[in-house]
Amino acid sequence: MNQLPLNDPIHLAARLGELLQTRGWRLVTAESCTGGWVAKIITDIAGSSLWFDRGFVTYSNAAKQDMLGVNSALIAAQGAVSEAVVQAMVRGALAHSLAEIAIAISGIAGPNGGSISKPVGTVWIGWSLPNGSIHSRCFQFTGDREAVRYQAVTTALHELLMLLEMQSK
Repeated sequence: MNQLPLNDPIHLAARLGELLQTRGWRLVTAESCTGGWVAKIITDIAGSSLWFDRGFVTYSNAAKQDMLGVNSALIAAQGAVSEAVVQAMVRGALAHSLAEIAIAISGIAGPNGGSISKPVGTVWIGWSLPNGSIHSRCFQFTGDREAVRYQAVTTALHELLMLLEMQSK
């Protein structure tokens, strides 16, 4: 049997699922630039319904507002690709699900849409933990649209795993 690399998103999602299942926690995703790719990777795993509650694809600003309750004034002031908006996406995903853990992603995958202050490849990722803490971080990924999105998916899963593993120590 071929071994998946440790940073392969399917491997990361499987490890995350094992961790969540042993603790009785569920995950919700809120994705913009990744278009549901994290949810797809997770649901590729047999039995993921035991630990994955749901995924929101909130590609447009209207979807972020309607589905997650992100305030339109916040989006207007900070931009959809910002720490404040990704944290609001995390809170909204938790409020509209049965999950204890959340991942939210908003970014500029390209090839267009970037600016000097937010170039193509800028991606904000947010995570919540069962203790109520929200963590967020900005990444600057490189490559074409597919590469930026792939890096965002892989990073979102990897960083959540690291946060959960650090919390249990």
